[in-house]
Amino acid sequence: MTDASTEAPADLDADGFARTTERILASVGSVIDGKPDAVRSALVCLLAEGHLLIEDVPGVGKTMLARALAASVDATVRRIQFTPDLLPGDVTGVSVFNPVEREFEFKPGAVFANLVIADEINRSSPKTQSALLEAMEERQVTVDGRSHMLPDPFLVVATQNPLEMEGTYALPEAQRDRFMMRISMGYPDAKSEALMLRQRDTVNPLEAITAVVSAVEVAALVAWARAVHVAPTIEDYAVALSQATRSHSDLRLGASPRATLQLVRAAKVWAALDGRGFVIPDDITALLLPVFAHRLIPTRSAGGSRARSGADAITAILERIAQGVRVPIAAR
Repeated sequence: MTDASTEAPADLDADGFARTTERILASVGSVIDGKPDAVRSALVCLLAEGHLLIEDVPGVGKTMLARALAASVDATVRRIQFTPDLLPGDVTGVSVFNPVEREFEFKPGAVFANLVIADEINRSSPKTQSALLEAMEERQVTVDGRSHMLPDPFLVVATQNPLEMEGTYALPEAQRDRFMMRISMGYPDAKSEALMLRQRDTVNPLEAITAVVSAVEVAALVAWARAVHVAPTIEDYAVALSQATRSHSDLRLGASPRATLQLVRAAKVWAALDGRGFVIPDDITALLLPVFAHRLIPTRSAGGSRARSGADAITAILERIAQGVRVPIAAR
């Protein structure tokens, strides 16, 4: 049963959008200390109908962020622990023969939920990882020639450990490209870590979270953000940034058209969270790194031979690209 305070408003306006999203940010932020940017990015992916990849070392709160977001939304949630023995059918579902009806019945897998937490996704084989490809792009799964639609809204929040850690598999390019954003949590500052020690010694903060929005209300927020205005000059700016990655001499693989589309979608939500009904160039540049970086592959000469040096090289390349592409003056 959804509490009355979580019912979708009849006519959502800018103030209603702000109040509702502030409740979500406050709820998730009560668990994730000192990481407002990570919390905001997770909300952006939810409302922009994208998917989020959280990459960092163990123990910094990757799964906690995903679980806190899931607990804040009154919707179905499933968690998949990706391990080396996980099978694709565990994710998508399988057809099982019913001897009474004498026909095969589809048994849905763990992916059939509004919010799916794919925990340590890169500890499973590429074959199992690829079970999410159709679900993330088309919001459906196909088993034995029959397609089954996933619920709406649908969000995958995946966590992964850095590639240099033992027992990990690199995500295929097609898989990475389906994640709207990749973020890192980073270590907490001293003040946040000390607060964590005092508050979580005997209490699990997740137990105190209750849903602050319903799935219906999330759908209303998504529709509101989708209607945010993007001027043609802003669209051209996003395209120019994408084109620059494809022609850059230090990149073997540039941003895909899907990346351009998701950059603009994320920028709409970013603008709405700032109380604006239109996108400005700063929205685009603020999201350039989390939306583009995980999709790009640098050349070996640019630092692409090792994971960490490759990430640093991509960051530097994107900074140079942002400086070299002309910023539009008329944003509205």
